[in-house]
Amino acid sequence: MTVETPMEGEPLIRPSNSEHPMHDSIVEACRSVYDPEIPVNIYDLGLIYTILINDAGEVKVIMTLTAPGCPVAGDMPGWVAEAIEPLPGVKQVDVELTWEPPWGMEMMSDEARLELGFM
Repeated sequence: MTVETPMEGEPLIRPSNSEHPMHDSIVEACRSVYDPEIPVNIYDLGLIYTILINDAGEVKVIMTLTAPGCPVAGDMPGWVAEAIEPLPGVKQVDVELTWEPPWGMEMMSDEARLELGFM
């Protein structure tokens, strides 16, 4: 599954196809992955930018990390793929790491902010 670079005027974070029947189970799988330095799952941290699912069961996840120098940069995409691959209907998982747009604390869910004491 290929993802094109956004054209001028398009949002930097491509929308997920959240209407797909597998979307919620993929989100829950992403919520099972934690950044080892922060006690919050990567979905609520706002590290998962886009989840794309096609009818062939191919899943493309575009994600970022809290910082380019994150010590688990080489490992976390694999953790995400390993969490999603066992789900029923998933045939292939591709996790792409991006730095655009850069992650910011405003991307965290309210639950994550509350858990980390920012609310």
